[in-house]
Amino acid sequence: MTTETKPLAGRVTLVAGATRGAGRAIAVQLGAAGATVYVTGRTTRDRVSEVGRATETIEETAELVTAAGGEGVAVPTDHLQADRVRALAGRIDREHGRLDVLVNDVWGGEHLIGPSFGRKTWEIDLADGLRMLELGVKTHAVTSHTLLPLLIRHPGGLVVEVTDGTAAYNGTRYRENLFYDLAKNAPIRMAFGLAKELEEFGGTAVAVTPGWLRSEQMLGHFGVTEENWRDATADLPGFAIAESPVYVGRAVAALAADPERARWTGRSLSSGQLAREYGFTDADGSRPDAWGFMIAQETDPDVSVEDYR
Repeated sequence: MTTETKPLAGRVTLVAGATRGAGRAIAVQLGAAGATVYVTGRTTRDRVSEVGRATETIEETAELVTAAGGEGVAVPTDHLQADRVRALAGRIDREHGRLDVLVNDVWGGEHLIGPSFGRKTWEIDLADGLRMLELGVKTHAVTSHTLLPLLIRHPGGLVVEVTDGTAAYNGTRYRENLFYDLAKNAPIRMAFGLAKELEEFGGTAVAVTPGWLRSEQMLGHFGVTEENWRDATADLPGFAIAESPVYVGRAVAALAADPERARWTGRSLSSGQLAREYGFTDADGSRPDAWGFMIAQETDPDVSVEDYR
């Protein structure tokens, strides 16, 4: 094992919300770079969360991390329960005494989007709206509050707030409904604020967004698989810009391995932007820029997807 082939060897990382999608892929790519990766979530082989998908578990994610070359450690955790998060922090402290990378990817609110899509604030079920804020904002606040004292023990710590949309895109566009808009803009502001707080400790905080993500849940929604996902473009041509979770996984791993990553602190970044910077590709060898495509499509409906892959 060398630092050239395993640049994160010896690093201790946590991916909060690693059951599936972006979180799982980030965990696996951190493992492929040699890291120890604690993976958390609510769905285990014995229990299914409100998301309702028993096909992906944190135990499986941990096994994928280990198979990729790292050390995966599954810790069932509901990040709304502060005592459970404190227990997680205590375990990492006992076992390693440090935390080098914290990836805040907790969400699990996709099932709430459909009923509220395009509705006015007062038309949305209030419980559903507030649940989005709990899942997308409160979980991130609880996790950062509890884990950052461990991360700042050593200079060079990295916090990644995973969200949906860049600051540039979200800043001038309304994201589906008020509750979702708040839930996905909050992590961008969190990264900005944490960057200020971590500066004196030599830490870096960024927000990272995938593009149109071909998560397990999204593929299931369109009735396709990763092998035949392009079939979905017959009904939704814009889906041609979609990217696999591997892409954002490689983005975060590249950030974590970059000794000069502090230059990004406080910024909102996308998988496509980081791919251009670090030279990696998606699993199929392409380099999609979903946010660039979506912005271009607003003024030119005939813009070619291939110009953004």
